[in-house]
Amino acid sequence: MSNIKVPIAKPIIGEEEIENVVEVLKSGMIAQGPKVEEFEEKYAEWIGAEYGIAVNSGTAALHVALLSCGIGEGDEVITTPFTFIASGNSILYTGAKPVFADIDLDTYTMDPDSIEDLITENTKAILPVQLYGQPADMERINAIAEKHGLIVIEDAAQAHGAKFNGENVGTLGDMSCFSFYPTKNMTTSEGGIITTNDEDLAENAKMFRAHGASIRYHHDEVGYNFRMTDISAAIGLAQLGKIDEFNDKRIENAAYLNEGLKDVDGVITPQCFDNVKHVYHQYTIRVEKGNRDDWVDIINECGVGTGIHYPIPLYNQPIYKALGIEGNCPNAEFAADNVISLPVHPSLTKEDLDRVICAVKTASSKLD
Repeated sequence: MSNIKVPIAKPIIGEEEIENVVEVLKSGMIAQGPKVEEFEEKYAEWIGAEYGIAVNSGTAALHVALLSCGIGEGDEVITTPFTFIASGNSILYTGAKPVFADIDLDTYTMDPDSIEDLITENTKAILPVQLYGQPADMERINAIAEKHGLIVIEDAAQAHGAKFNGENVGTLGDMSCFSFYPTKNMTTSEGGIITTNDEDLAENAKMFRAHGASIRYHHDEVGYNFRMTDISAAIGLAQLGKIDEFNDKRIENAAYLNEGLKDVDGVITPQCFDNVKHVYHQYTIRVEKGNRDDWVDIINECGVGTGIHYPIPLYNQPIYKALGIEGNCPNAEFAADNVISLPVHPSLTKEDLDRVICAVKTASSKLD
């Protein structure tokens, strides 16, 4: 029987979500319909973007955004290897090649200093990942992109409501992609959305998500069935009314953990800078003594759930090695060996947070 008393994640589904889904089920319109359209409009408005295009996963959002920007065979897209595999795979889906920039160990996001040496005549786009709810340095990334005539696509799958220099993540690139997987800051059960201020890119995205058809039964491109359902959108509409409260609670919980862990030997707590709003999809520490797996074992024994996000840089994944895709990102490799994500979700009580702090302190003391 599991000893975990404080889980690493806990989706929050209330009566509003249930009532919205029941309404859709009773309507008979359960595929893409008016609820999806309403969700797209309201999510784009919340982000501050002109257009929202809902799809059935965050991975589909990335795939569609890349296709919409014309990324294809022979192209190269610079991204980070320290992320979930969907960030790299979505590039491979188009026939393009992911090229890996290293990360900044303060933020775990793409290090702008590592980008320009990777740019070749085949480079078409930069795909920064707003990891853990922390924005990358989009000012410098966008400046590099403008200098070299490159497209910027935000992988904002974990960063609903995050800000950089006062601007919302989701408005900082040519296109931006969010995920609504159940453990994200808000959910539609499964789903994703693309946001953009470019009407042509928005129309491209709508076409690619619906079998390449801009007009029904008239197919301009090889497209996909990536549409969101009204059932998912109904959940999303309820969650959208709660996301600011959810994020505020995550930020509050992170501050409490930072205070409780600030003097713990061997622990580096998450960094957050004055010009960003970090929404803590994950609260991720880095351990600098002993073996990371020993920390995890002791924390788990204390009843606290953990996650490793992410243990293998993408270029070290077996399929990437088989494809001959290489990388040299020492910071990403160091982080992959030493990070641990701890519970930070909005359901946590003060007692839960104190248990997390106690568990980490216990691990630190035992690993002296």
